[in-house]
This record gives sequence, structure tokens and C-alpha cells, in this order.
Amino acid sequence: MRAPSFWWRSAAPAALLLAPFGWLYGLFSASRMRKAGEPAAKPVICIGNFVMGGGGKTPLCLAIGRLAIQNGLKPGFLSRGYGGSETGPVRVDPRKHMASDVGDEPLLLAALAPTVVAQDRVAGAKALERLGVDLVVMDDGFQNPGLSKDLSIVVVDGARGLGNGFVFPAGPLRAPLGVQLERADAVLVMGPGAPGEAAAQKARARGLPVFAAELVPLKSDGWDEAPLLAFAGIAAPERFFASLEAAGATLGAWRAFGDHHRWSEEDCHALLDLADEKDLLPVTTEKDAARLKGTHGAHAALYQRLAVFPVRARIADEAGFWGWIAGRLSERKKMP
Repeated sequence: MRAPSFWWRSAAPAALLLAPFGWLYGLFSASRMRKAGEPAAKPVICIGNFVMGGGGKTPLCLAIGRLAIQNGLKPGFLSRGYGGSETGPVRVDPRKHMASDVGDEPLLLAALAPTVVAQDRVAGAKALERLGVDLVVMDDGFQNPGLSKDLSIVVVDGARGLGNGFVFPAGPLRAPLGVQLERADAVLVMGPGAPGEAAAQKARARGLPVFAAELVPLKSDGWDEAPLLAFAGIAAPERFFASLEAAGATLGAWRAFGDHHRWSEEDCHALLDLADEKDLLPVTTEKDAARLKGTHGAHAALYQRLAVFPVRARIADEAGFWGWIAGRLSERKKMP
């Protein structure tokens, strides 16, 4: 799904027309968020968004997982497995599972630490406990009341912020902002931008700590060797294209698709034909590559020709960020 462009513009007529529906949805989502969740035996850190779509949740989960490992902990990841057919709880195995089974993000998470997909997050947390983890890092689910969170860190895309400030469907907010700020423990702004700073100011006004990070390429050189056909089905494809250009790449063509786009044979044929016509190297994100891997026909042909542009979340004050996490969990007597 591609987010409507009016979500990111203030006072758009479509937003005003849909505002009553957003008010009703906001009442429901606010009531749901205020419900008490079931506590887990192990500490739970939830990485969420205020808005629909992504903003860097999965890269931040991975960064927290690496920090936990560096500090002697055994983290595990919990995901709903958006886009996958498994309801779970099931442990993700990248050797046998595909994105159509468990979703794309869990495949990336499972490369670092035990990962469980479960629509019932309470059952998923218990499955991770049986696997011997001592810290549960939950990718998304901030608005879901089922599982109690010991810490909720909300990621804000610096370039897009909170959009027009309306609740879905009038805008991108998943629930009224005030209610979401009540339930958050910290905000992390991913990347620079005035919209992200505006969201950070709202968080600081509520007394929340604000951290900063950016997505950086794991491979920063070699992208200027051939002109590229860049394509992506993520929340903000334009950010991916800009990152490629910042790494020195020449984009001969680019194609943007909706978040978690399901690649059809027609899509793949069109991309292959365009690459051949303009003599371009196809390049995409890790998440998009995960949705093409293990397939057949044009999917397999495209995957075999792909270059993948992996990124990592680089936290501005990594030591301070981890110190805050450890301190808050110790206060709640949940630090392993």
C-alpha cells in the first residue's frame, strides 16, 4: 500500500473530509491502547511508530539486538510477521522460510538472533522464553495491548515526521498523538529533517527522552561502477533512492512501489526489460530482496541479477542510549 500523498500535507481537503472518520478511529485505537497487557517473564522492549508504515523500526531492533549481545545478553526478536501466512508462534528459519511464510523483516532479524513470528504476541513471548532468551525485542506492536511492554521506543522518520497530524484514514497517525505519547518511554528520530525535529519537540514537551540515529550503508563504496535501476516497495522509497545517490550511485531509472509490495511476475518482467533496455544493474533493499528470494520464473531471474543495498542504524550516542535502556529496565527490576 502506498500512503496517500495528502497524509504528508497540512490542511489538505481530503484530510478534512475524512477527519470525522479519523476521530472515530482515534476513539477506538485510544481505548484499545489503554488496556492493560499481560506481563512477560522476560523484559520486553517494543520498537514502534506513531504513524502507519515504516520509519526504521527493524534496523533499530537489530541495533538494539547487537548492543544486547555486546553486553552479554541473549536477545530474541518478536514479530507479527506482516505479509506472511504463518500465524505462529513459529521460530523463523531463513533456510526454509520465505517472506510469503513469515514476512520480510523476520528473515532479516533471524540472521542475528532467535526470532519468533506470532499474531498472538503473548504466545510469541512465551515461545522466545522457551528458546532461552533473556530480552525480548518486539518489532512493531506499540499500539497492540496484548503484551505488556517494559519499554516502548517510538521511531520517527526525520524526513516525514508526523505527517498532517490527523488520525487514519485522514492522516498517518495510528492513534491520537497524545495517547501515544502517554504510552511511549522515548522517541528516536531516524535521520535529519524539520518534520522529525518538530515531533521531537512534542516528545520533549511531554518529558520524554529523545535519541537520534541514521541509516548508513554497510557498503559505502563501489556503487558508482555502473548505472543502476533502483526499485523498492518500502514505506519511503525516495529515502532509499537518496541513500544510493549519496553513496555515489548513478540512477539510470527508479521505480517506487507500496510498502511490503508483493512482487508479481509482471512487475519482475517489467523491471528486467527496463534493465536490459537501458543497460542498468537492478538494485533494491534487503527487505525487497527477501520477498524475491526463493521464488521462480521472473522472480528468480530478477533475484539472480540483483545488487542489494544493505543499511544499518547508527545511533548517535550509542553508549548513552544503551545506558538509558539498562537503567530503565533495572528500575523496573527487569534487567537480566
